[in-house]
Amino acid sequence: MSHVMSYRGNVKTGNWYEELRLREDEKKEYLEEKERGELFYQKEDFLKQNMLSPIDLSVTTDGSLHFGDVVVLVNPGGENRECSAISINADINSMTKTPFPGIKAPCGVSAGRDIQACTRTAFIITSVDGSPDGSALDYEQSFALKTTCGFARGLYLMSDLQSFQKCAKNSRLQEVNLDEGCSFLSWWKVAHFDPQERLEYEGQRVPANQKVIIKHCKTNKALAALGDQVLWTAFGKEYEVTAHTFLDSHKAEKDSNHWILCTSDPAGSGLLLLNHPLSAANNQETQTRKTLTSKIQHNQHTCSNEKDNTTL
Repeated sequence: MSHVMSYRGNVKTGNWYEELRLREDEKKEYLEEKERGELFYQKEDFLKQNMLSPIDLSVTTDGSLHFGDVVVLVNPGGENRECSAISINADINSMTKTPFPGIKAPCGVSAGRDIQACTRTAFIITSVDGSPDGSALDYEQSFALKTTCGFARGLYLMSDLQSFQKCAKNSRLQEVNLDEGCSFLSWWKVAHFDPQERLEYEGQRVPANQKVIIKHCKTNKALAALGDQVLWTAFGKEYEVTAHTFLDSHKAEKDSNHWILCTSDPAGSGLLLLNHPLSAANNQETQTRKTLTSKIQHNQHTCSNEKDNTTL
């Protein structure tokens, strides 16, 4: 008779009261976190909602970039890499609510394939030498790249010398990230796309929506997007961003170092590069070359006149 139950089936056994209280406490804690918006899916939705909110980019009327312009830094892509834009690489652990909701510093960056203008991809061209907002940015002139205020916290794009403790996560090259405060580590400069013409273009205005090279002032390393180094972020598959100059056999930067500082289409229909990828770049390149050619011809004519006067 040992197999016969000595109690009814609805009799509670074991630590039934403790288990009941534990389930009630777990349910109560879940409801409280849901009310405060602290559940994982709520944090992720809040992050994406703020990071992907649209931003109005600057519209250039003279084809040049200016201090104070809001731009998107786009890499045109290459063999093993799609067209991508420098983006804030933040997850739910990178957020803070004090004193207001936003991302924590320091924060990483990556090259995302979504190149629409939003909080995550917009950067402000900021002066570091006292140049007023609205003045033109010249080749080889130092400047800083700052995220927008609000949720992005106005952080600066920075880099420093590579070391064992401080380097890119995958490639182990020179790290690029976002941090507070403007210092020499956040200074960058634009070099002409063609290395053979850089000396001639030095001091000229930097055109918008054209390929350029962006170099770090302290280390003289070029900003690069690495197609062979993939990062899986909260926004999908993206590429690692570092500061490293990749040269081909002609001592020219490879497509990993090519960047386009994109402005908005005057028609108000998104990025100018996406709507008019060829015409905008060609027209501005032709205009720049005509201006430079006329200046060179004028200088040659002046020198020849002075030489003739000296001979006489």
